[in-house]
Amino acid sequence: MRSLLIFGAIALAALCGPALGTEAPKVKLNTTADHSKFKELQAPFGNGPEVTKACLACHTEAAGQIHRTKHWTWEAVNAQTQQKLGKKTILNNYCISIASNQAACTTCHVGYGWKDNQFDFSKQENVDCLVCHDTTGIYKKAPGTGGQVFGKDTELPPGSGNIIKGLDLSKIAQKVGKTSRDTCGACHFFGGGGDGVKHGDLDSSMQAPDKALDVHMDASGLDFTCATCHQTSSHDVPGSRYAPTAKDAKGAFMRGRGEARNLATCVSCHGNDPHKQDARLNQHATKLACQTCHIPNFARGGVPTKMSWDWSTAGQRDAQGKHITRKDAKGHITYESRKGDFVLGEHVKPEYMWFNGTVKYTLLGDKIDKSKQPIQVNHMEGSPDDGKSMIWPMKVFRGKQPFDPVNQTLVTPHTAGNDDTGYWKNLVWDKAIEVGMKDSGAPFSGKVDFVSTEMAWPITHMVAPKEKALACDECHDRAGGRLAGIQGVYIPSRDANVWVDRIGWTMALLAALAMLGHGALRMAGRRKA
Repeated sequence: MRSLLIFGAIALAALCGPALGTEAPKVKLNTTADHSKFKELQAPFGNGPEVTKACLACHTEAAGQIHRTKHWTWEAVNAQTQQKLGKKTILNNYCISIASNQAACTTCHVGYGWKDNQFDFSKQENVDCLVCHDTTGIYKKAPGTGGQVFGKDTELPPGSGNIIKGLDLSKIAQKVGKTSRDTCGACHFFGGGGDGVKHGDLDSSMQAPDKALDVHMDASGLDFTCATCHQTSSHDVPGSRYAPTAKDAKGAFMRGRGEARNLATCVSCHGNDPHKQDARLNQHATKLACQTCHIPNFARGGVPTKMSWDWSTAGQRDAQGKHITRKDAKGHITYESRKGDFVLGEHVKPEYMWFNGTVKYTLLGDKIDKSKQPIQVNHMEGSPDDGKSMIWPMKVFRGKQPFDPVNQTLVTPHTAGNDDTGYWKNLVWDKAIEVGMKDSGAPFSGKVDFVSTEMAWPITHMVAPKEKALACDECHDRAGGRLAGIQGVYIPSRDANVWVDRIGWTMALLAALAMLGHGALRMAGRRKA
């Protein structure tokens, strides 16, 4: 029997980032003010901070609100583990770390000028208002500058011949509006170094998805934006990978009540009993995250996601000593001299694990035992017995990254930049790591080795229509199905228990005998009549 498991799911949307540099379709104005009528915005602007000063003349508290958010600080403290996290602190197995690479990485920061550790986080005009509120589609932050923008063509560095094209900042400022999939996605679709690289369920195909790709964000249907789910208050965006909600037992949430909870969960809209036609499915919802059934595969929009990244193979050159790039049949990069080998995937089946919302990270300075590879860069805590865990779909990203075999720690290499120590330019690991570790304030022995790592990412976007949810036999399968590796729960057809089987067959036999007996008695009664 093949039936559909229908769990109500809400698309967990991406947060805000810089808009794309191409002209976008006309956006419906959803604000109560026409900013083109404000004289403060009609003057020419030389740079981003000048625009922000004009914005703050009316939106007096906005910058202060931004300053208190993770989008600004890139810091977070996990309440369960007390680990200090955030992009400013953690390591990953993609581009590894922002340390010494701030000028490149902070192109996706909601501010201007974060090029090194001397950035002034208290300065209000350093906040970038346009990055989230642009509706023109022409706003683009200059790479390698700490996320700056300029009102006229500017040569940086001076004398380099590198011209950064100026933007009509006045025009952009006059057309600001609410956030959109484009503005949020310009960072969150391109995290990890390119389109779809990191998340697997967030890429450029989500700018205008159809119903088959995401039932909530369907551009011609419900047309949810990111903020529809990540409903923001005082610029604080709910939903965080540093403190995720694995199990929401609070039920549907009435917007406007001001409850202190994560609004970006499936349950917050659909409740804990979303299946009206088949209540049996609600029993599954006590153990399975909605996403487990309703996101059968990720990277479904035509954009491949990286599944592994091997830094140890980086550094190859051709016969002329130049960098090498290799591509697959579709034109996607599978090798770069500056980054190493990649494995890409489309329509990827998630991996599944128990998850209770607590994530423990391997941080800079934590001792690494190479004999215990793969090293979990982030460990998703969870158990079938803790009462807090659900079975979640995950993208598990596998990498091979540099570490210090003497100090036995992961390292923070200096990769980006045009100086002679940047790995992406010189392909020399010890120089790059020495600079990066100095920026991090951590010791480096001068020795370089590589270690296999894993990093898990909960899958929560690309929610399929209910007709495309997982069927029963995807999990209830003698060979194990999708949940073959999940322990601590009895799954009929997958699991065999002698006594359960005996009792079941006995009950079935008794039922059959009862039916036969009943039939025989009726036939005998008819003969007597």
